[in-house]
Amino acid sequence: MKRGVNYNNIVIRNYQQGDFRQISHLWEVTDMDAYQRGDNEKSITDSIKLGGCLLAMENKEDGTICGTSWMTFDGRRIHLHHFGILPAYQGNGLSKILLKESLRYVKEKGYQVKLEVHSANYKAINLYKNAGFEYLGDYDIYIIRNISKL
Repeated sequence: MKRGVNYNNIVIRNYQQGDFRQISHLWEVTDMDAYQRGDNEKSITDSIKLGGCLLAMENKEDGTICGTSWMTFDGRRIHLHHFGILPAYQGNGLSKILLKESLRYVKEKGYQVKLEVHSANYKAINLYKNAGFEYLGDYDIYIIRNISKL
């Protein structure tokens, strides 16, 4: 169910202790959450300590966290991920507002920003292209998630 949004009730703020339950739910319903990714409260607080940021878009009217943008920092680039809007809030232009605020953070930090997006996620691809992101070309991405096998 899509809902109208009163933009005066929407705020973008930094992650706060106590946000994780709602953020985890948002990531789950938008298919961004996965236990094997290490998406947990500790990884969030650790990434913030290392210079990253997790923005929460909140509806002040009822306290619902309706969007997130998690930016981690590796000393060279900012990686934008876990960028999403709750389905009930999608289609109202909130992703553009959240991305604009995310890129303001990137500009303040003064580093390049990189992201990964599924090739079939056309809405997100168009959002990112319209914001100035450029496709880097064909390459495969590999990961070792289970480090106990190393």
